[in-house]
Amino acid sequence: MTARVRAPELRGHGWLNTGGKDLTLADLRGKVVLLDFWTYGCINCLHVLDELRPVEQKYGDALVIIGVHSPKFVHEQNHEALAAAVERYGVHHPVIDDADMHLWQQYAAKAWPTLAVIDPTGYLVASMAGEGHAEGLSRLIDELIAKHSADGTLHRGDGPYVPPAPADTLLRFPGKAIELPGGNLLVSDSARHSVVELTPDGETLVRRYGTGEGGAPFSEPQGLLLLPPSVRDRVGYDVVVADTVNHQLRGLRLDSGEVTLVAGSGKPWRSAVEGTQPALEADLSSPWDVAWYDDKVIVAMAGIHELWWFEPAAGTVGVYAGTTVESLRDGPIPDVWMAQPSGLSVGGDRLWIADSETSALRYIEAGVLHTAVGQGLFDFGHVDGPAEQALFQHPLGVAALPDGSVLVADTYNGAVRRYDPATDAVSTVDSGLAEPSDILVTSTGEVFVVESGGHRLIHLAPGIVKTVTGERHQTERPPSVIGAGPLTLDIVFTPAPGQKLDTQFGPSTRLEVSAAPPELLLEGAGVTTDLSRPLVINPAVGKGVLQVIAQAATCDVDEEFPACHLTRQDWGVPVVVTPGGPSRLPLILRGMDEPA
Repeated sequence: MTARVRAPELRGHGWLNTGGKDLTLADLRGKVVLLDFWTYGCINCLHVLDELRPVEQKYGDALVIIGVHSPKFVHEQNHEALAAAVERYGVHHPVIDDADMHLWQQYAAKAWPTLAVIDPTGYLVASMAGEGHAEGLSRLIDELIAKHSADGTLHRGDGPYVPPAPADTLLRFPGKAIELPGGNLLVSDSARHSVVELTPDGETLVRRYGTGEGGAPFSEPQGLLLLPPSVRDRVGYDVVVADTVNHQLRGLRLDSGEVTLVAGSGKPWRSAVEGTQPALEADLSSPWDVAWYDDKVIVAMAGIHELWWFEPAAGTVGVYAGTTVESLRDGPIPDVWMAQPSGLSVGGDRLWIADSETSALRYIEAGVLHTAVGQGLFDFGHVDGPAEQALFQHPLGVAALPDGSVLVADTYNGAVRRYDPATDAVSTVDSGLAEPSDILVTSTGEVFVVESGGHRLIHLAPGIVKTVTGERHQTERPPSVIGAGPLTLDIVFTPAPGQKLDTQFGPSTRLEVSAAPPELLLEGAGVTTDLSRPLVINPAVGKGVLQVIAQAATCDVDEEFPACHLTRQDWGVPVVVTPGGPSRLPLILRGMDEPA
């Protein structure tokens, strides 16, 4: 900790959770300040919010966490939508709206999420990307508190957080819905950490399952699945619940209300395990939806960009599709790329998937993954017409219709869209909605939309079809300029205070590199254990995305029973190839910030 870099001032487009006050670094002088660069559609950012909660509680009088919301999608630039997300995800610290990515650039962030630590005298002392930093942060904060207490520059006391007024609605940010055998509806009431049964009109509460408090038995539940009758009889529960923030699956018995843990250790996934695993021992990662397909439960494992399978009777789980690489690549499963799959629906022999971060509609048929609509991680919009030209914006839900077409909850466009395989075209069925997150087609043919941002279920009027030309968008994240030819990719990683690289089970680091388009990389793709990699960039490809996955294993030093830690980050780095451009691309996994 020798670099002395002044932290750039906090300037944005408004503040949340401060009681209307705009904060400056001078207001925070005397505190350890942790900036959390996030965007609320990013599942890894939501993981970090959960990792930071105990840190926030432990150091409440000496530490101030500031959420810096630097948006990926156009919808996320809306201040009111950000305010709703701050409530939805229980963010209990100030948040600054960085809609134009000014602070993102000032602090040289290159990935969601990124953390930056500022000491009590206003100097930037550390930066880190990805998940798994809570233990290292605690050690660093302990060091800063000890040093600045001794120097007299640490000022303990209340922080600037001012909670918003509580809301009073029947549902609060509902996620998914299914129909029960008697015609009632079951809805995951995500922000109230419960599952609710409603009358067939979707408006009257019948019963609430869960305490309404996060953690027990549910924490921000999402997907719901009514098991086939023969399976229900064997396992003793009726509904599988994707208990998203607990990283578990739970079984719900409808008659008694009994809730049973059926899969997930409760620890978030950190590294791959091959083959079949006992369900209760497996580490899951933000399961977002569930569906019955291929005679098993398929789980949209949004947190690691995969689909998993769960066999209820055997009590086992395994990977069904995906490799943890966050991108769009089709082909035979499991060796495909996905990006935060968040919605599932079965239609005939197809499993339809809302792949939210690629703004794509995809499906699996006969063991092969196909993309029906979608162009990649950074291309999105609201465009109808031929599928190859159509665009969604971060869809979270999908519902297969009896005629073979598919309805899509196009969440960030506030719309319900329809894809018709017969014409290979997309149309808009309804719009002007508040973040629709799921669509339910009942046994009588009624269509309900889970309007998550409107805190309700609504009927979808039949026969409404629009054609929206809309706008095409690309993420306005500043690209990294690189040179053609040889390029050194350096992952900067320094173990946290009191930790060292852990080699007891083999190499402590792993680096995986690929590109979109693949032609961007002439050499250097693949997996190695070295965090520095020589690449060769194709001069004939003007721009693209470098996809980088890095991880580092560490363990505690001088402990009788040292704890082990894994730090991991996926980068999708947009690059522009320029003659004479830089021949080195550094990405910080954990280290000292360079001057911004």
